[in-house]
Amino acid sequence: MELPAIKIPEIPLPFDIPVLLHPPVDHFIIALPIVVLLLEVINLFAKKRAIGVVSFFLIILTVVAAVAAYFTGAVDGKAAWDLLSQAGQTELKEHKLFGTYLMLASGAVLVFKLLSAMVQRGLMKALFMLILILFVAGILKQGKEGGELVYKYGANVKIVKTMDDALFDCKDDLSDYVAEEKEAEEEAKAAKEEAAAEKETATKETVSEETVPAEVTPEVKEENTADAVETATETIEKKVEEVKEAVADTAAKVEASTEETVAPVLEVIPAAETPKPEIATH
Repeated sequence: MELPAIKIPEIPLPFDIPVLLHPPVDHFIIALPIVVLLLEVINLFAKKRAIGVVSFFLIILTVVAAVAAYFTGAVDGKAAWDLLSQAGQTELKEHKLFGTYLMLASGAVLVFKLLSAMVQRGLMKALFMLILILFVAGILKQGKEGGELVYKYGANVKIVKTMDDALFDCKDDLSDYVAEEKEAEEEAKAAKEEAAAEKETATKETVSEETVPAEVTPEVKEENTADAVETATETIEKKVEEVKEAVADTAAKVEASTEETVAPVLEVIPAAETPKPEIATH
């Protein structure tokens, strides 16, 4: 059952309570009610006034121990809060709330002890015994939960704080390493994309140079035209020279052939005499 929240106003103390004083005080707040319960059970049969007086004195000490446990627990709780997990913090809140009820219940036990001593009736004594038993049960439950805060959640344990600090450093280093790795991956990815883009651009430029003729400027066009004309002229001149040489060779061969044919004929046929022209007389 969840108890309703209750808060006691903070009482300023004229002295500072040291940390880790709560565990030794808890030994008293646990042991004293159990001793009181045993004395009261014995006194049910012995019915000795001295036992009742000792029990009353121990109940007063129980109230003092409960108040001391409340204040020392508040100091230790503040010291342990930041190092506890979320589950540990929830457990600490419940422990503090139940401890507040137990501190108030210790005062109720004292009041009913006085009433049972003043009113000599069995009903009052039975009511006191019932309240005392419930108080002892609550104290034992509170002690168990306090032990869980220490042994399960590590409240105010030095080695836990040391390990927590080391774990915090490891987490911090891990965060830095993860950030560096992420940054390196992003840089590598960007470099890879840039290299791929450059490669693609180079491929496109190569294909463009192979398939598309480069744009020719007017100067280059004029230079190319002049070279073409000069080359054509040289070719024509060479052809003309070749034709001239061929014609000369042909003329020489014809002349030689003619001389060879005509010479024998001239040697065989004598030359005809030239007739004298007749002069007309009148």
